[in-house]
Amino acid sequence: MTVQELESAIAGAAQRLGPAVVGLRRGWGGGCGVVIAPGKVLTNAHNLRDDELAVTFAGGGSEAGRVTGYDPELDLAVIAVDTRDAQPIEPPQADAGGVAVGRAVLALANPGGRGLHVAPGFVTSAQASFRGPGGRRVRDAIEHTAPLPRGSSGGPLVSLDGGLLGINSVRMSPGLVLATALHGKLAERLQALGEGKQPRPLRLGVAVAPPALARRLRSAVGLPERDGILVRAVQDGSPAAQAGLNRGDLLVAAAGQPLDGLDGLHQALDDARSARRLELTVVRGAEELRLTVSFDGV
Repeated sequence: MTVQELESAIAGAAQRLGPAVVGLRRGWGGGCGVVIAPGKVLTNAHNLRDDELAVTFAGGGSEAGRVTGYDPELDLAVIAVDTRDAQPIEPPQADAGGVAVGRAVLALANPGGRGLHVAPGFVTSAQASFRGPGGRRVRDAIEHTAPLPRGSSGGPLVSLDGGLLGINSVRMSPGLVLATALHGKLAERLQALGEGKQPRPLRLGVAVAPPALARRLRSAVGLPERDGILVRAVQDGSPAAQAGLNRGDLLVAAAGQPLDGLDGLHQALDDARSARRLELTVVRGAEELRLTVSFDGV
């Protein structure tokens, strides 16, 4: 791509997409959002402090917005607000492909409503990750080099032709930004968010100890060391209780994949949303068991 072509792409994005990039005010700080449909603004969940906030538009002026969808596991939220005549930047379809390393991208922001920023960059990883405000790891994030100022989280990451690829979420050092990707299963969950459907993450109903502590506790009572997650308590009537999990069980695999930490268990639970069932491999004392957890009715 020549310098002239890049200049044209940046100028075109500012003109065509800039009006859809809004600023969010929260106290002395700020964030961004993007209009994804008439009356709907998408942003990061971590930008929110209350259910209501001020949304500032590129052309000036603000409107009162109200949070209608909130998913801390993906670090995404949807705000209902009068979007005036802003032309939406529509999210990709669920069957849209991922983003390739080396792809040229543009990042847009309007930090706290203080003015539009458009920056070019390149995708450096399509398999990055970060932790959302709920503590779970957001996987398959897009790492890119488009430089952004503070307060830019919640702004869109787009292709050179203006297609929405992700939402800029975490500014790293040096010179890297992580964006929540909006394709595949995340596109489906985003659509539900936009319809005001709050996500209901699958819960086992257990309190657990991390692998390092689990190894020490098993060693202390003379049991052989095994990598896994120790069940410290089981909630009465929970899916875990109904499946037969007991206090002291060691979870060593979920859906056939070894468990070396809580992130693996969270991923297995996320993947079980459609089937509503999860196969667990459990070590009870020295005996290995296989249990099926059902989330029907949860």
